Amino acid sequence: MRDQLDLAASNQPLDATDVMILDAIQRDGHLSHAEIGKLVGLAVSSVNERIRKLVQRGVILGWQVRLAPEKLGLDLLAFVYVLIDRPENSPAFLDLVSQIPEIQECHHVAAEWNFVLKVRVRNTAAFEALLTKHLKAVPGVVRTHTVITLTSYKDTPALPLRF
Repeated sequence: MRDQLDLAASNQPLDATDVMILDAIQRDGHLSHAEIGKLVGLAVSSVNERIRKLVQRGVILGWQVRLAPEKLGLDLLAFVYVLIDRPENSPAFLDLVSQIPEIQECHHVAAEWNFVLKVRVRNTAAFEALLTKHLKAVPGVVRTHTVITLTSYKDTPALPLRF
């Protein structure tokens, strides 16, 4: 493991203790600062200060609960590739995407497509409505291509911290 992880955005490297703290809270956001301190060998006040600085530097963006989509009836996971005809039509598309909670992710990609969306909905009828009434209704959306996920073998928000 490297002793430091360079952060281009902050120009401040993370030391091994910061990386261990980040790894711990990525795996279990419910850990108390005392529990984290035991894992990394620091006092609670030191853990608190390090986490405060990681938040201040923008390394930690926030804490979120991870929900089980299938337990909420969100049984369909799809990836939608979107082709926009001209760059000036992208802002209207992106504005719409930002307002639709079923669209979990939107990525601008370097491919024959402009964007890839990660979409979670209840069923195919809900997906069809989202696609036809919303996405394809945006001026400039020329074409879409959908990939329906059958099974997800790995689905994690955790970032690789050890290289």
